[in-house]
Amino acid sequence: MSATMVAGRKGPGLRPAAISPADFAIIADFVRSRTGIVLGLDKAYLVEGRLEQILRSHGFTGLTEIAARLQARPNDTLAQEVIDAITTNETFFFRDSKPFEHLGRQALPTLHAAYPPAQPLRIWSAAASSGQEPYSIAMTVLAAALGTRPIQILATDISAEQVNRARLGLYSDFEVRRGLPAQSLGKHFCRTGDGWRITEPVRRLVEFRRWNLMEDSRPLGKFDLVFCRNVLIYFDLDTKRRVLNSIWERLSPGGLLYLGGSETTFGVSDRFAPCPGNYQVYSAVSS
Repeated sequence: MSATMVAGRKGPGLRPAAISPADFAIIADFVRSRTGIVLGLDKAYLVEGRLEQILRSHGFTGLTEIAARLQARPNDTLAQEVIDAITTNETFFFRDSKPFEHLGRQALPTLHAAYPPAQPLRIWSAAASSGQEPYSIAMTVLAAALGTRPIQILATDISAEQVNRARLGLYSDFEVRRGLPAQSLGKHFCRTGDGWRITEPVRRLVEFRRWNLMEDSRPLGKFDLVFCRNVLIYFDLDTKRRVLNSIWERLSPGGLLYLGGSETTFGVSDRFAPCPGNYQVYSAVSS
């Protein structure tokens, strides 16, 4: 998935989570307030496992110390460590393929024909994880041959660790062979050591920034296209509505929103209308 998210369930035969209900509630409330992600009690074992490295690195004896620290000092470096640990990032190049096909065959040509030649085309990858989605967008833009039109792709994620990794543009053999066409690998990557690096023409199209979808998005400016895929499924209804309304405010008139295959704006926000024949693409409705 191209989003920062929480996943995983307790498997059969695994020991019960040792985290107390009180400590779990503190950590879950913290995660929800900072990220919008809802953690049910069925995720207690996952939370315990994800925070184990933090316990070791800080010399804590138990999760009670982490919970107490989050309550007493919610803005210190431990807070970001907890967010990075709790969230995991499942993503790969050109995931689901259809949104990128729509981007290359319909959205980009339509916008290119409608806009003056010097007008920038702005795209936001709103949960960029380790960079596969925004780089897939950039490769699609290059294939669309838009001439000298300025292209600005902003890629954001709540995880500082993932943003830093995405900026490097370095991927393993396994990562480049998940969804990436062989032609794209040969054209847009260079072999380096035991991995692959995105070439400069692709990298320079993308700006990476740590950003929380719960924050006021006005400083980001306006966008023609927004990818926010496989994120909403981890939010409750109120948070979904808040995020969708924030994205709507960032979209230019007639702008498009790309969601994940199991996500929808139906019953959440009336500010988007599905694009006929493209169930993962929604157009912003004028106010």
